[in-house]
Order: sequence, then C-alpha cells, then structure tokens
Amino acid sequence: MSLVVLLVGIGVVMGAAAHMPLTVFAAASAAVAVWLLGFAVREAAGRRRG
Repeated sequence: MSLVVLLVGIGVVMGAAAHMPLTVFAAASAAVAVWLLGFAVREAAGRRRG
C-alpha cells in the first residue's frame, strides 16, 4: 500500500514540475539539494559523537 502512495506522490510531483517554469524548478531542486546535504552533514556529525 505504501508503494502505491509513493508512486502516486511521485506522479503528482512530476506532473507539477512539468508545468513549472524551468527557473522555479531549478530553484526548488537546489533548495531540496541543500536541505538534503545539511541533513547528511548533521547525521554524520551525530554518528561521530556517539
């Protein structure tokens, strides 16, 4: 069931991205990438501390 929800969610996001201007899509993608990078750095730092 969760796989179906995931696939529907991906379809909605891809459909929305197809109707956005490229600059808005690129800015949103960059924001998500920065957020994921920050999350990865925080998790790595937390693992080193114990």
